[in-house]
Amino acid sequence: MIAAASKTVSALTLLVLLGMGAVGCAGEPASNGGDSQTSSTEEKSEAPEPVDLTGEWKQTNSNDPESFQTATITADTIEVFWNAPDSKSLYWAGTVEVPEDGSTSFAWDSVNDKTKTDSAVLASGDDTKTFAFENGELSYDVTALGTTMTVRLSQE
Repeated sequence: MIAAASKTVSALTLLVLLGMGAVGCAGEPASNGGDSQTSSTEEKSEAPEPVDLTGEWKQTNSNDPESFQTATITADTIEVFWNAPDSKSLYWAGTVEVPEDGSTSFAWDSVNDKTKTDSAVLASGDDTKTFAFENGELSYDVTALGTTMTVRLSQE
């Protein structure tokens, strides 16, 4: 008799535990299947940060170690300069657009800030210039004296 009662109590305990589990599961949203607070926190921590291009950049593919281009990037602007032993001249002043999705390879069309470039003798007169960022390198095309080359810069 004691054994039968013990089995009945064990069976009832098991049913109660299963029933509580079912109620607990029924109260959760079907979309995430778990603790919504934990899932929400995990999603936020997994969201990639946008690439940070701010800082100083220097040309890596110059034919002359004393004549090269450099760039200074702030949050949303870029200024590119021609550098020679005794001079530094503005080539480009424009906008920077970094994708918010954390992409590590992208391109953008920088809009020329003509209030800066119109008075600079060696500056580009183009309305826009396409810049690309890939493998930690910034690149863009430069045309001077009828020759076009791709300038490559790395962050210093």
